[in-house]
Amino acid sequence: MDLKIASALNRMSALNTELPSQLGYRMPAEWEPHAATWLTWPRPDGISFPGKYDTVPPVYAEFIRQLTLAEEVNINVWDAAMESWVRGLLEKLYTPLDRVRFHHFPAYEPWCRDHGPIFLVRENAGHHERAIVDWAYNAWGNKYPPFDLDDAVPQHVAKLRRLPLFSPGIVMEGGSIEVNGRGTLLTTEACLLNPNRNPQLSKTKIEKYLRDYLGVTNILWLGEGIVGDDTDGHIDDLTRFVNPTTVVTVVEDDPADANYQLLQDNLKRLRGFRDQEGQPLRVVELPMPGVVEYDGQRLPVSYANFYIANHSVIVPTYRQPNDAKALAILQREFPDRRVVGIDSTELIWGLGSFHCISQQEPAI
Repeated sequence: MDLKIASALNRMSALNTELPSQLGYRMPAEWEPHAATWLTWPRPDGISFPGKYDTVPPVYAEFIRQLTLAEEVNINVWDAAMESWVRGLLEKLYTPLDRVRFHHFPAYEPWCRDHGPIFLVRENAGHHERAIVDWAYNAWGNKYPPFDLDDAVPQHVAKLRRLPLFSPGIVMEGGSIEVNGRGTLLTTEACLLNPNRNPQLSKTKIEKYLRDYLGVTNILWLGEGIVGDDTDGHIDDLTRFVNPTTVVTVVEDDPADANYQLLQDNLKRLRGFRDQEGQPLRVVELPMPGVVEYDGQRLPVSYANFYIANHSVIVPTYRQPNDAKALAILQREFPDRRVVGIDSTELIWGLGSFHCISQQEPAI
């Protein structure tokens, strides 16, 4: 990073001696109005899509085209050459490029949910204000180095937007947390308590960081993540809020499937949970797609990895019989949004889907 930029960011961070929660900030729910969606374009020489990179950009392009129907899209690219190539691809789909912004904020891999900025909001003297939390990022427990450029993305965005930047100093990924915007947060023990993230922190201390930096008051813990998930159990493959009092959670119908019991255990926990008001959650079951493999590897396919845009919900599909059923369930839960299925069979080879590659920026 340029030394002048780093120095400026350090000065900005030094000004933030109070915690976000003390200043009235909170992490908004994904369905709250967006100013934009952030993405990081995958590199041809990255490691996320071995042997299948060429099949992935068309999936990104369709995702972006759908997003531009309702909001601006900001894309982190490696350099000017990548920007030019991506522009050309989007033009072929008649994507309105006046709703797309490119930023030369390079990152090695495309998983913006995890390395991108976590935006906060607050009401202050009648004004809607925003800030950014810059969690440390270590590629899911140092699995895929290098990741220094990815880790720097929130700092670039904070400088671009001229927003306060809060740096907790611990490892956390956006895909590991799910909020209802009212004070309740969902996460998993498998991920946040994994010693490859923050071995020095107890569960109690991790909860304190979540409360201090995200403005939540009620933290609910599920257990294991789905088979094939290299993030050690991200919540966004399991259970998602669809409104402040309702979650959808994936279940596997086949008792012989490796996901069956762990998802039943999570379902049992959910049915005993209470929200920040002490009320039980409404729990809606969402089917799993079944087994999807490539090159002998089981992939972490899940319909829960959808992304909530301003007027739509973009859902990964996998050429499986349960695709239509999952879309119908989600359409019932989002009656005021258009539920759109996009084939994610090529994208999931990178072990993530639409929620994993996107990060919402709340409206001002």
